[in-house]
Amino acid sequence: MTGPEHKCGVVGIAASYNVVPALQKSLMIIQHRGQESAGISVFNDSGIQTVKDNGLVQTALSKDKLQGLEGSIGIGHVRYSTTGSRGVMNAQPFTVTSSFGTVAIAHNGDITNYGELREKNLERGMTLQTDSDTELATNILVRHTVETRDPAKAMKLTMSELDASYAMTILINNRLFGIRDPYGLRPLCIGKIDGGYMLVSESAAIDALRGEFVRDVLPGEIVEITKDGVISYGGLMDTKQKAYCMFEWVYFARPDSLIDGREVYDVRKKIGMILAREHPADVDIIMPVPDSGRAHAIGFSIASGIPYEEGFMKNRFAERTFILPDQKEREMAVSMKMNPIKSTVAGKRLLIVDDSIVRGTTLKKLISMLRDAGAKEVHVRVGSPPVVAPCYYGVDMKSRDQFIANHHSVEEIRDIIGADSLGYISIDGLVEAIGKPKNELCLACVNAEYPTRIPGEKQRFQSTLNVKY
Repeated sequence: MTGPEHKCGVVGIAASYNVVPALQKSLMIIQHRGQESAGISVFNDSGIQTVKDNGLVQTALSKDKLQGLEGSIGIGHVRYSTTGSRGVMNAQPFTVTSSFGTVAIAHNGDITNYGELREKNLERGMTLQTDSDTELATNILVRHTVETRDPAKAMKLTMSELDASYAMTILINNRLFGIRDPYGLRPLCIGKIDGGYMLVSESAAIDALRGEFVRDVLPGEIVEITKDGVISYGGLMDTKQKAYCMFEWVYFARPDSLIDGREVYDVRKKIGMILAREHPADVDIIMPVPDSGRAHAIGFSIASGIPYEEGFMKNRFAERTFILPDQKEREMAVSMKMNPIKSTVAGKRLLIVDDSIVRGTTLKKLISMLRDAGAKEVHVRVGSPPVVAPCYYGVDMKSRDQFIANHHSVEEIRDIIGADSLGYISIDGLVEAIGKPKNELCLACVNAEYPTRIPGEKQRFQSTLNVKY
């Protein structure tokens, strides 16, 4: 993987039994969405109790740490920070106690008007302990809940203040809710499980609990989950033009997940098939950059008739390169994470398929390793168009300076990474593979047109830049 990193994953379960083991298992299934910290909040006779810590789920939520934590309704979270510093104080769920009771929130996404909202609420006397947008959203919801004494109404008021991306699972005392931003930027779905129902970022967790996928939470919808079913309160539905994040299908989500009606594996395979049509190659084998390029490469192989092979062995226990602070360290870590299979690559003309290119440094190293292993030629195909603009919606791509495609042409990038040829899927080809209307997708990182108002950026369907505050 040479692409971006995601922010978080959320889950919520209401059942007729202790849901803590099911919450932990669900978080392990969506661990790929965040590896910095994990947490669980449940409601029981003592109110809402929370356990959270830094690290992977199996460490942060170990058996010892969860001992004594029980409840038939609860939420969970895995985190990768994009807004708010790293550290256990920003781990989620966030909890706030008020005269109405206790509220706990797990949030996937980024609030783009965070700075404006923060100043406004600090002036009102709000006290914040962290720099997390989730804590701010929790406090805003608490304020509206105390004022209205009606959780669903309070959520609608909160949603009207928040801009950008959020999929949240929320405990308000002994009630479980889920909300999704009106654009549908971040995914959230509903499942029926044995003895109850659940909300989760990806449907793969429903499968892991041997449950049944019910439906996606609609963009802008507020739902309440009980052990007996689902209640919809409407919300801010149909108030915004949809903007489903294309990277969910390209890279973020597990291949076995269903995101807004489209199976991720099927979309990635179609991406590869369209790549073969748009950028054919005369090579001996097709191989992926594991793991994210695998389905793309299979699709390319099917469409081209060129054999598919595994050309890299991946060390699954190596440190994740994106969390290393120095680029040189990241490059050195690549050789610990990937190793070419010499019998596959030696003397061959190779085509490697990856999901995306951001900086290009990791891919450059991988190509060098393949040549050292005896590859005759190394061609590259990419399952997303060139990344040229920052993401403000919960993806770790914040600066235009980090995007190699902003400073170089495709031919220049080919030369920099050392490939014999380079081809990206077109925006129209990507839209075709996803199978949703172009105007219902967020393509901001590849076309610099944003679904929300971002100061200094161009908004979709308008010709001018938004003025900076």
